[in-house]
Amino acid sequence: MTAAGAQPLEQALAAIAAAPGSASALTLYALVCTLEQPRSGCLFRLDKLLDLEPAHRSIAYGLMETLATGGVATPEWRQLRARIEAVVRG
Repeated sequence: MTAAGAQPLEQALAAIAAAPGSASALTLYALVCTLEQPRSGCLFRLDKLLDLEPAHRSIAYGLMETLATGGVATPEWRQLRARIEAVVRG
């Protein structure tokens, strides 16, 4: 994953770390985890985007673009996702 590809995930980490128990944080976390499930079609309820404030919705769109460009499930992605998971789980 390039530095540009890492950016949305890094933004997600920052947003989640700022308020780990918030609805936005948990929605972004769910999206990150879902994007790693290609066998199930990376299913994510798009209506959950309505629960996000515009800045967080922009992060979600960036995460989806990362999927489209093949940046998901790389070693760097997995490392950042592990950090996100640690923040969410406290």
